[in-house]
Amino acid sequence: MRRRLLARAAAALAGALGLLALILALNTWRQPSRQVAVPAVAPVAVDAQAVAGRLAAAVRLRTVSVDGQPDAAAAEFLKLHDWLAASYPQAHAALRRETVGGYSLLYTWTGTDAGARPMMLMAHQDVVPIAPNTERDWQAEPFAGTVRDGFVWGRGAWDDKGNLVAMMEAVELLARQGFRPRRTLYLAFGHDEETGGERGAAQIAALLKSRGVRLDFVIDEGLLITDGVLKGLDAPLALVGVAEKGYVNLQLTTHGTPGHASMPPPATAIGTLAQALQRIESQPMPAGIRGVAAEMFARIAPEMSAPMRVVLSNLWLFGPLVRHQLEQGPSTNAMLRSTSALTVVAAGNKANVLPGEATANVNVRLLPGDTVAAAVDHARQVVANPAVEVATAPGMQSEASPVSPVESPSYRLIERTVRELFPGTVVAPGLMIGATDSRHLLGLADQVYRFSPVRARAEDLPRFHGTNERISTSNLAELVAFYHRLLVADAQAGLQAGVQPVR
Repeated sequence: MRRRLLARAAAALAGALGLLALILALNTWRQPSRQVAVPAVAPVAVDAQAVAGRLAAAVRLRTVSVDGQPDAAAAEFLKLHDWLAASYPQAHAALRRETVGGYSLLYTWTGTDAGARPMMLMAHQDVVPIAPNTERDWQAEPFAGTVRDGFVWGRGAWDDKGNLVAMMEAVELLARQGFRPRRTLYLAFGHDEETGGERGAAQIAALLKSRGVRLDFVIDEGLLITDGVLKGLDAPLALVGVAEKGYVNLQLTTHGTPGHASMPPPATAIGTLAQALQRIESQPMPAGIRGVAAEMFARIAPEMSAPMRVVLSNLWLFGPLVRHQLEQGPSTNAMLRSTSALTVVAAGNKANVLPGEATANVNVRLLPGDTVAAAVDHARQVVANPAVEVATAPGMQSEASPVSPVESPSYRLIERTVRELFPGTVVAPGLMIGATDSRHLLGLADQVYRFSPVRARAEDLPRFHGTNERISTSNLAELVAFYHRLLVADAQAGLQAGVQPVR
């Protein structure tokens, strides 16, 4: 009898496992590729070495943004403006250039259809400083603009003068050919993106708003074309940022009684603050595969190799496992939740004196759906100590952006252009975890996308804002071809590309 029961149980278990395997297989099979099928397009002919030389010249201009010193690189910005005019004469003859906020540039290329909503391409002129005492770690001097071994080396080669130069190169080629865009094109080149964009992109947005301009879509710097970064995906992956995380700094403050360090009380200002910070770090805001992350995996899953295709096609079962794995990596964890980073702590001024106050800054990046108010509430609940004051810190603050649609003509335009020029590349929506100038244009545009066709492997990612920043000359030519094709395709598509009548 016992043997018979065990046999029945084993048969039932085998049947259940077989049914589960069938369900997993059916779910995987029912999710075909969602990649748009387009024929490859021959890119416009680009003199890669000449373009590399011009980018190198731009890198040599030290347009460094310095916190609290908005005019520190004023002379260098003016040199860059003169250099742009001299390097791209046809573009400057066809487009109107305005200086906004001191050193930002706004170019306008008037379209042939006055009823079509304009588009905007964005880049920024400024760069971040070199980390102190790391100059010797560079393989090429950071501001020498060296072209060597198939790369342009230097600060800004990738972020973001590469995009700026590529846009101007594409416009120069088109203007030389007598091209006119169907819809008006704006090129917005801010000068203080690395310090918040308040004097640059924000002023450009205010100027356009005062003129009653309503944009159809915006493309700014953002996510990239990565290769070999996502395990289980053999093809390159182009992630188009359809949303951007919000940004807020929280200030935590504790107080104590100043006195001699030889007679400390049971709880000091520093000790109380340290406990609060440990709680914030160990109890982050909740994570989940939802929103942009869910849409991203839905588009990537059919392109994955087994077994990852089965796993990502059946998140109803494997979701907790996938989420746990993603939480282990800093970049993938940031896709799933609002993050809190402990960045600044200040207390005390003498080794043998108890401080009367201790403060800390917590930098929070907000997932779409979370708010500044929710971040403050979460911190207060986690700290759970009335002796610790939690408040938003002065300075830059923004809610998470709306999520731009992936079914819009403008997203499809980007998607098709990538697939045409980078055959076999998988395109999917993604979340921009950093802050870009495009957030200042949210009130003027129906859709905002954050994408640069810069190729990167895992080992390249530390170069961003880091040591040995560079871009390959071949990839730089691809950037020029991308913006050229984007503008031509948008003009050819006409109303099907998303041109809407002005209302």
